[in-house]
Amino acid sequence: MSNYHIKHLEEYYQVYRKSVREPENFWEEIAEEHFMWQKKWDKVLSWDFSKPEVKWFEGAQLNITENCIDRHLPTRGDKTAILFEPNDPKDPAEHITYNQLHDRVNQFANVLKSRGIAKGDRVCIYLPMIPRIGYCHFSMC
Repeated sequence: MSNYHIKHLEEYYQVYRKSVREPENFWEEIAEEHFMWQKKWDKVLSWDFSKPEVKWFEGAQLNITENCIDRHLPTRGDKTAILFEPNDPKDPAEHITYNQLHDRVNQFANVLKSRGIAKGDRVCIYLPMIPRIGYCHFSMC
């Protein structure tokens, strides 16, 4: 199931059918191939429609920053991680590389740490849709 690069409509339908017919197997393969887990799941999917309740990857733990940034540094460090297009067309687009993103996230994480913010604390962010909101988000993961 490695890296879906769907080339035609029939291929899309094959992948779609598998996702519908065998959702546990489909998503387990995706999860194993494309994510780094700190703790693997006990069960891929459980549901109880009498409540209603659906749970995916129970017991699993991952770090989203590790998955979205850190693992890409060795091979994609100088490639664009975020392409920011400002609202004003006169303002230039900003290409932020994985290395730059990593540095900015760590910088803000250190600011939070210096302010005594720790795991489990609640933090409110009020920012417009600019790259800094991503730095803040990832710095808290």
